[in-house]
Amino acid sequence: MLIAGLSGITIRSISVSEMDNNVYLLTSRSSGAQVLIDAADDAGAILALVAEGASDTTATAHLALLVTTHSHWDHVRALSDVVGRTGVRTAAGADDAADIDVPTDVPLRHGDVGSFDGFELEALHLRGHTPGSTALLYRDPAGPAHLFTGDSLFPGGLGNTQGDAGRFRSLHADVVERIFNYLPDDTLVHPGHGKGTTLGAERGSLDEWAGRGW
Repeated sequence: MLIAGLSGITIRSISVSEMDNNVYLLTSRSSGAQVLIDAADDAGAILALVAEGASDTTATAHLALLVTTHSHWDHVRALSDVVGRTGVRTAAGADDAADIDVPTDVPLRHGDVGSFDGFELEALHLRGHTPGSTALLYRDPAGPAHLFTGDSLFPGGLGNTQGDAGRFRSLHADVVERIFNYLPDDTLVHPGHGKGTTLGAERGSLDEWAGRGW
């Protein structure tokens, strides 16, 4: 499904698995370069999404990178199959790479910027849901930014930290400093499950989240 037809790229998404995992595909209109985010499940559906994205460019579409936002099992079930069938290079947070069965070609650290032919993505390391959880930021030159948050930020709260107060404080601090203090309210949030939101819709709840501890 096409969720954003921007001037430089398109963003498509599908939901897979019984856990409503979101898989995202970014395609450069000018070059055909594609980035896939989270091969969560159902390799056939994911490859069909990639093929659909090819219609968004007049160039020859090519899958340049597959990024895993974090190492949890429900976000990697189709990773091996998709990599095996496409040969695409892989990326994930450096601190999660050891927990992902498929080798990580590009270990991501906070502030890393990936340059593709036609667009860039910035890695934002959000420690807490997993040690290496990483959000991906696309700054649209003609409109609001798009932030792919994995399981670190959802409408109404942060990702699960299993009742660990230290992990929650870490995630909350990173989300405040590296997202809310860094990006404007019109930033569109695309989470790893379910519907999206904006930073403006969530900003007023930061203190409430800190107080409740989840």
